[in-house]
Amino acid sequence: MRIDMTDRVAIVTGAAHRVGRAIVLELARSGVHILVHSFNAPDDVVKATLRDVKSEGVEAYSVKADIRQPQGIDAIFEALEAHFSRLDILVNSASNFQRRMLLDVTLDDWRETMDTNLTAPFLLTQRAIPLMRANTPASGVIINICDRGAVDPWVEFAHHGISKAGLLALTKVTAAGYGPDIRANAIIPGLVLKPDGMAEARWQGLAQHVPAGRPGTAEDVGRAVVYLASEDYLTGVVLNVDGGDSLV
Repeated sequence: MRIDMTDRVAIVTGAAHRVGRAIVLELARSGVHILVHSFNAPDDVVKATLRDVKSEGVEAYSVKADIRQPQGIDAIFEALEAHFSRLDILVNSASNFQRRMLLDVTLDDWRETMDTNLTAPFLLTQRAIPLMRANTPASGVIINICDRGAVDPWVEFAHHGISKAGLLALTKVTAAGYGPDIRANAIIPGLVLKPDGMAEARWQGLAQHVPAGRPGTAEDVGRAVVYLASEDYLTGVVLNVDGGDSLV
């Protein structure tokens, strides 16, 4: 059954720009009120995202917090309590992306990546589930943004891939352990957003090898989030939004 998304409330981490921004805009177009989390995004970027979300006719507030620290997790839920009376959707989108071979990963690199990509979603999930279960009727959905490194060995992004594999496992454990009122799903995007500094010709060349024959967009990921959030029989799903890239 499709869930009416109107007046639902979402937390989206890493929401000020890039894929996170596309996610909050698509949720807003579905009638969802949003707490927009950011960490190091410039203030003008956060304000622009808030303005565009509010232009869809929903409420939106921002919170800047370092989710690598427990105090940052506290700040997010304090902001949620201050502005909204419920929580229906948690999207763990914030991520860091360090390029390292395994033997080049320092302990500080490892901790920073795990804290951002895995520990923070774990802590956010722990805090979110009781709030979602307090809804009448009890319900909620957690959507984790992973990537191909979660399932295929990206040897040049060793610790990043390991952290995302853990996030994928967290998704499945949450779905299996806390249904039927709490659902959890994951998205693995493909070539949806050109990396900073990559030449357009190289980007288009990579996309030619995708069965869809073209790159995707951040909006493709945003629409996938809305789909997974609004269909109540979808839990434990790992959705590839990649134009078929995972096939090749």
